[in-house]
Amino acid sequence: MSLTNKMRKRAHGLRAVAVISAAASLAITGCAKVDTTAPSAARSHVSAQARFGTVDCREAKCIALTFDAGPSENSARLLDILKEKHVPATFFLLGKRHIEKYPELVRRMAAEGHEVASHTWDHKILTRIGPEQIRDELERPNEAIERLIGHRPTLMRPPQGRTDATVQKICKELGMSEVLWSVTAKDYTTTDSALITRRVLAQASRDGIILLHDIYRGTVPAVPGIIDALKERGYVFVTVPQLLAPGKPEPGKVYRP
Repeated sequence: MSLTNKMRKRAHGLRAVAVISAAASLAITGCAKVDTTAPSAARSHVSAQARFGTVDCREAKCIALTFDAGPSENSARLLDILKEKHVPATFFLLGKRHIEKYPELVRRMAAEGHEVASHTWDHKILTRIGPEQIRDELERPNEAIERLIGHRPTLMRPPQGRTDATVQKICKELGMSEVLWSVTAKDYTTTDSALITRRVLAQASRDGIILLHDIYRGTVPAVPGIIDALKERGYVFVTVPQLLAPGKPEPGKVYRP
């Protein structure tokens, strides 16, 4: 690789860190004034006889593994790990430079039973832009994903977890629900996979939603240890829709444990 290409790649990596890092550090504060629905609440209004596939999170100790801002050059290895461990995940994908660059990985995610969702087109902070820009940030990845896997995503994660009434209204019009998180490894701050693992395990709880980024070098190597340790604790890994089941994500609602 030439020096110029290396510099360009480095610049792109730094830009990615700047764009994504605030998302993992936000935790709860970005949506303090927005009503959210817990997974247990989503399940509570459904008949006791209802079931979703082979996992009933009203009885099982469920947790959802989610990855933001991919696909990336690390995603193929991540998918290999998830397949080997028999673990489904939810991928909140970026459009520009990601879905466009790795369409085969988007198809593979869907084919292998993972939930393919949206993280907007270009990671714009939705609460800082107008309604038409919000709509564009949401519709463009929806259209790109539909072309690749045959259907549009019904879930999205707002950049930095920031949402408001306008974002919710547009999501409802587009048939989408928003999904936040309860566990963040802050994997943008370190390449130490052992540290990432410890951070996740320290925060994990039933009905949790784990936020990771497969764009960072230290994250994917941490995944096997995270999975094995949580399985030993009795957790069952599910996608976000499975976590809410037998309830279903409602467009316009914001879900957070």
